[in-house]
Amino acid sequence: MPRELMKEKRERAIAIAQRMDEHFPAAECALHYWGDPFKLTIAVLLSAQTTDRGVNKVTPALWERYPTPQALANADVNEVEEIIRTIGFHHAKAANCVKCARMVISDFGGEIPQDMTLIQKLPGVGRKTANVVLNEAFGIVEGIAVDTHVFRIAHKLKLVGPSADTPQKTEDALLKLYPRQYWGPINHQWVLFGRQICIARRPKCAECFLSDLCPNSGK
Repeated sequence: MPRELMKEKRERAIAIAQRMDEHFPAAECALHYWGDPFKLTIAVLLSAQTTDRGVNKVTPALWERYPTPQALANADVNEVEEIIRTIGFHHAKAANCVKCARMVISDFGGEIPQDMTLIQKLPGVGRKTANVVLNEAFGIVEGIAVDTHVFRIAHKLKLVGPSADTPQKTEDALLKLYPRQYWGPINHQWVLFGRQICIARRPKCAECFLSDLCPNSGK
């Protein structure tokens, strides 16, 4: 395949975004958070290297036991561990849940801050989590949340190069490629695309609506 000029790649990227809009017009966050930004923050924190389904199985019991940031801030970490023990890295995540709740209470008046820099001060909250929470809970779009699906698909579609070998570098490349108005839906749409069609071990290239736009189609 000849080298793709940036103008051509941008046109292809926008065509991909338009088709994603057609196929996933109402893509939503797969994590259950009951409209509460704090619960969403904890759910995304818990979802690292774990399936959303697994997180959704443990959060109802977590919120029944600790329904507010103050309640979770006062929690025994060992009890939180027991509630979330079925998900990966539950020891570290339980500690971060309690620390996060404590900082929300002590530093932010019990509310999740609506600021990219401030929200990343919370224990266990990195840029991916911050992007999801700001976008989903507050409608603030400052970037693109790059999880495992977005990272893999960005490379599969060759929208980013081999040098974009971290989530941060991949996000930076996507932000340069896509005009700002396209940033918001990417995470939710690409997650669905990755789960339903571009499955990591067995991609359904024959039925993919992006096959003509994908340099790796069939590979």
